[in-house]
Amino acid sequence: MEFNQFINRILPSRNRKRTAIVIAGVITGGFVLFSYMMRIHTYLGDEPSACVNCHIMAPHYATWFHGSHSRSTTCNDCHVPQDNFIKKWAFKGTDGLKHTAAFISFSEPQVIRANDASAKIIMNNCIRCHEQLNIEFVSAGRINYMMAKAGEGKACWDCHRETGHGTGNSLSSTPHALVPYPNSPTPAWLQKITKSNKK
Repeated sequence: MEFNQFINRILPSRNRKRTAIVIAGVITGGFVLFSYMMRIHTYLGDEPSACVNCHIMAPHYATWFHGSHSRSTTCNDCHVPQDNFIKKWAFKGTDGLKHTAAFISFSEPQVIRANDASAKIIMNNCIRCHEQLNIEFVSAGRINYMMAKAGEGKACWDCHRETGHGTGNSLSSTPHALVPYPNSPTPAWLQKITKSNKK
């Protein structure tokens, strides 16, 4: 069966075809608008300020920025697998979808904690970056996160609690942190209307 015959079979009349085109346009336009409003394009790179697209990440960005790691690392250096290209992008995609779902549903916690999958990646990256220190000088790099979780050693942050982000990373811990919040994607004319309606 050819494509034209298939279309004519499921959309026999001209009105149904027009309706289908309008619906497809609305869905496509909605997806493009949603992608723009969520700033999806900013997550394709390694720029740390992209993480502040979500306001709840402000304390994490501020404490990282003022710490020693900001001089040589980005968020992705610690929080994304560095084994290979496919693992890195698969993790970024799935983790990004989880973050988006939490943000849209307003279900993000006040204090963010790494889950087991993220903690494992973070510890592997600590060991990878500090390989000489971990392997040659101390025995910390000879264990992994799952061993630390089972009580067979300590995770890196058990001793280095202030490293990376510092303590108390909640919105209330750094309420006035200066971070590079992105400009609003809402057009100026619409902002003006919404501000005048609030008065």
